[in-house]
Amino acid sequence: MSNFNSLKDTFTLNNGYNIPCIGFGTWQTPDGETAVNSVIEAIKSGYKHIDTAAIYGNEKSIGKAIKESGINRDELFITSKVWNKDRGYKTTLAAFEKTINDLQIDYLDLYLIHWPASANKFNDWDNINLETWKAMTELYKAGKIKSIGVSNFMPHHLKSLMETEVKPMVDQIEFHPGFMQEETFKCCNDNNILVEAWSPLGTGKMLNNETLKTISSKYNKSVAQICIRWCLQNNALPLPKSVTASRIKENTEIFDFVISDEDMKTINAMEYCGGSGHHPDKVNF
Repeated sequence: MSNFNSLKDTFTLNNGYNIPCIGFGTWQTPDGETAVNSVIEAIKSGYKHIDTAAIYGNEKSIGKAIKESGINRDELFITSKVWNKDRGYKTTLAAFEKTINDLQIDYLDLYLIHWPASANKFNDWDNINLETWKAMTELYKAGKIKSIGVSNFMPHHLKSLMETEVKPMVDQIEFHPGFMQEETFKCCNDNNILVEAWSPLGTGKMLNNETLKTISSKYNKSVAQICIRWCLQNNALPLPKSVTASRIKENTEIFDFVISDEDMKTINAMEYCGGSGHHPDKVNF
């Protein structure tokens, strides 16, 4: 949508909770000084929304950065995710405790199941996801998590969860030009589940795409800025990541232009290109 004017603007989740319209991604950000400095830099650049996960191995550094930034906890929106080996009821509860201890915070704004248990690895995959969801629902009802959701779930993984008392508020999926996951995207939109876009730059592979380069020159913007703006105009929440101060700032400078309907159609129609190649029903981790 074109009515986003600043990093302070929000999407409203299906439980009424507000989530800042762009998140700072920390996947592949090395633990230690790099993670601390990049998160501090992001907060300085105006980011209020930080996305991490237990498996990233950098939650302690992110906790340190939040402390050192001097910003009030309630001004930030912090997301983490339960990793595959911790799926299940008791293990999810324990994983959550470890996450908030590592982040040195009292609650999470959003907690996600990182990947669905799927039929290629588990006969009882649906039950594993439901048990994980049961733990998250309890934490949500106890106020320890303000919103709950999933990541990398396709419609068949979502089905059972949507029939429980608390349906997912977010599905964080790989989403970038040339890979819009139309079926999952439509399922989420139809069910008022916000789509968050991980790898909005197609793990960097978008940056040399000729179609995007041509469009970006029209707006006097970088390809990265076009990809981030494109996500927002498709009503998906982008999670760009960078450890370079200039790029962290550049990725926020997308509120002073609107991509035309014609250019949106061109980008939406792009053939598959770039991407991680990870399919939720085929991954072996």
